[in-house]
Amino acid sequence: MTDEKKKAPDSGHVTRRSALIGMAGAAGTVLARNSAGQEVQVSGTSRPHVPDDPTKVLGTWSSELGERSAFEKLKRVPSATRSSSETPLQDLHGTITPSDLHFERHHAGVPVIDPERHKLVVHGMVRRPLTFSVADLKRFPAVSRICFVECSGNLYHDAPEQTTAQLIAGMTSQSEWTGVMLSTLAREVGVNDDASWFLAEGADAAVMTRSIPRELWDEAMIVYAQNGEAVRPENGYPVRLLNPGCEGNSCVKWLRRIEFADRPFMTREETSKYTEPIRGGVARQFSLVMDARSIITYPSYPDAVERGWIEIQGIAWSGRGRISAVEVSTDDGRSWQRARLQEPVLPKAHVRFRHLWNWNGRETVIMSRAIDETGYVQPSREEWIAARGPGSGPYHRNPVTGWRVRGGGDVVYRVEEWA
Repeated sequence: MTDEKKKAPDSGHVTRRSALIGMAGAAGTVLARNSAGQEVQVSGTSRPHVPDDPTKVLGTWSSELGERSAFEKLKRVPSATRSSSETPLQDLHGTITPSDLHFERHHAGVPVIDPERHKLVVHGMVRRPLTFSVADLKRFPAVSRICFVECSGNLYHDAPEQTTAQLIAGMTSQSEWTGVMLSTLAREVGVNDDASWFLAEGADAAVMTRSIPRELWDEAMIVYAQNGEAVRPENGYPVRLLNPGCEGNSCVKWLRRIEFADRPFMTREETSKYTEPIRGGVARQFSLVMDARSIITYPSYPDAVERGWIEIQGIAWSGRGRISAVEVSTDDGRSWQRARLQEPVLPKAHVRFRHLWNWNGRETVIMSRAIDETGYVQPSREEWIAARGPGSGPYHRNPVTGWRVRGGGDVVYRVEEWA
């Protein structure tokens, strides 16, 4: 995500937006130029026609549904399997992700669910098993919370140089979520004192199920709204579970059943999939909390910059609480400087950081690392492999990533091998 690109006085800073140069003939492909004057494809849409003087032409009238300007071409990038799509981090402002750009991940497609027929069953180790309609849930005291959701596999670890921030780490997004606290429903059904886990089950064709331990219950929510409107279908309509700071698969979408128990259920998803082998021939299971992480979103591929003052921007987040600091290196990790955090700095939420850098025109690598309020420091790739082992699975990978700024001003991904 990037805010409006700003420059220091007399910096000559070329922004990403000023690099856009229009169309590519009949194909209508929007291009940017790199430092060598070569055209780089950015998107496949043409610029809209505009009058020479908009004050001489009547504008459009009010409508039932607002739309983005035709000049704004924001979109997610679906995976080859169409089971996920990434948020355009490099194109956004602030920290809230528009609902239609929130990343998506599903295991058997997005179900079509009638909210008037949908039910949430709460049972198991409880005194009063109950079934709630969506309307029932909305009658309880509502709460709202701003926090991120992130896929546990959010890293394109074998990315080539020509890769955007969206493809590197675009499976994290942030919304204002509204719903009812799990603790409220727990009081309604009377959860037994001996219950220490619950099973969350979705109504999709995969029947997604995860076991959630008691230490996460206090913050858990059953949400039905996202950024002021109903949760989008790909994000769990009509209701989903939200475990702030935890991996996205534990925030079960299309929630239809909660069963309380005194042990984990050892479902397919938490045995064959979301368990990580680590060093020493052992494995981590129920490692639900997402580690601190950051990514620079400007400058990043396919930006081109000029020597002088550049404001480096990016986002950082941690499932353990607030981000306390972000450090930026402009010399390939040899030295680090504190970046400025942009308010608000919320727990278990994206925060934007900024760092003013006077680039001398020589090739270098820029990178960022997050530090959260527990003292955890985002590791380098080498530190991550040393801690987890070279054969560790694809989940919870949060190493420092970097962008190579070439002498001519082109910015590309700093490629690292994970084999």
